[in-house]
Amino acid sequence: MGTKTLDSIAAPRVSMIMPVHNGARWLTDAIESVLTQDFADFELILVDDASRDASTAIMADAAARDPRVRFFRLDTNVGLPAALNHGFAAARGELHSWTSDDNLLRPEMLGRLVATLDAHPDAGIVHADFTLIDEDGKELGRSRVGPVERLLHGNNIGACFLYRRAVTEALGGYDTGLFGVEDYDFWLRAALRFDFVELHEDLYIYRKHGGSLTSQRAEQIQALTAEIVERAIPETLPARKRSEILLGLALKSQRRWRLDLVRRAFRAHPGHVAAHLPELARWLLVVGRNRLKA
Repeated sequence: MGTKTLDSIAAPRVSMIMPVHNGARWLTDAIESVLTQDFADFELILVDDASRDASTAIMADAAARDPRVRFFRLDTNVGLPAALNHGFAAARGELHSWTSDDNLLRPEMLGRLVATLDAHPDAGIVHADFTLIDEDGKELGRSRVGPVERLLHGNNIGACFLYRRAVTEALGGYDTGLFGVEDYDFWLRAALRFDFVELHEDLYIYRKHGGSLTSQRAEQIQALTAEIVERAIPETLPARKRSEILLGLALKSQRRWRLDLVRRAFRAHPGHVAAHLPELARWLLVVGRNRLKA
């Protein structure tokens, strides 16, 4: 940026945050997928969460090459939610998004998301469909996002999104105590205050790979998911709907019998649980087998 300061440069329309911790393997491609967007009025804020691999050098090089890239390095590893908050605290754009070091934006992503929010001035968030790939780049299928009305049944907002600065400010960022479900918690809180727009266009590429969460971490994530969903269920929700959500949470757990959730689902609406006894029996067997293998 030479001798210019940020105060002397017009704020970009979009701030894209990319938190990175030892993510060198796919980082160059992830950064390039942002820098080659059809929509150019953005800043890319790279937050180095105390990486110990080549990530730091890759990010520093990107910042040196492109004035739209800003690079921050944290001295200690703070985790994804806190790293995101560091990035958004520095964001200057009126529209916010974030991505990961192993995923890719399609070239038209930002342009389409910005246009959609512009066309829906009363909405706070837009979210779009995306493609799943494996670590070799092989396509595994397309993920279609769902309506916010079904958000209590699962995180159907997906990995491709854009939201207004007002959302960040109203929610106070991401909860640093909810690592692994920080995005789901963010959407649950946002749904109480803002309108969402679904965009059924494939605008993002999400990579599933061997560096995914371990079984132990997955179990912790499931427990946190149940916690934040139960907290978000409104008191006015009909008993059958409450039972459906709680039983659904229990059945998603593959390594732990969440009989506590089953009991609460039964108390809410016994008939709903009784109607799913065959499914419950299969679930008990699956969890039992998984526990024996562990």
